[in-house]
Amino acid sequence: MDTLTYKTISANSKTVNKEWLLVDAENEILGRLASEVAKMIRGKNKTNFTPHVDCGDNVIIINAEKIRLTGNKMTDKEYIRHTGYPGGQRFSTPKELLEKKPTEVVRKAIKGMLPKNRLGAQLFNNLYVYSGNEHPHTAQQPKEIKLNSIR
Repeated sequence: MDTLTYKTISANSKTVNKEWLLVDAENEILGRLASEVAKMIRGKNKTNFTPHVDCGDNVIIINAEKIRLTGNKMTDKEYIRHTGYPGGQRFSTPKELLEKKPTEVVRKAIKGMLPKNRLGAQLFNNLYVYSGNEHPHTAQQPKEIKLNSIR
């Protein structure tokens, strides 16, 4: 019987081709930026995507302090953390967080869109977020990505 047979190719850590990508977050909406970057970190935009392997790219985000939130989310949204002591629940808004740690709002949004397991923790190490235009990864020659061209 002459039939075409195709083998399913599963990527592994040796066959993965990781790249360095640069994303400018200036005037980008937080959720839209985070979902696209999470896809790039996970590797879902590649043809050889394998769910259990880190086959995504390393992503550098610059100008994280110039991110936008739509509606009243800048003052109404709340980030909750706990100190570990009784009565230690602390709340903060994106506006307060942007003043203290400008990169943390972007990092929290992207981390929430990654898997909640060991692979997700490993993938999160492929994200580099900086406030301002400068980043120390020029030696890796990152390829600049325009998010409007992806969507």
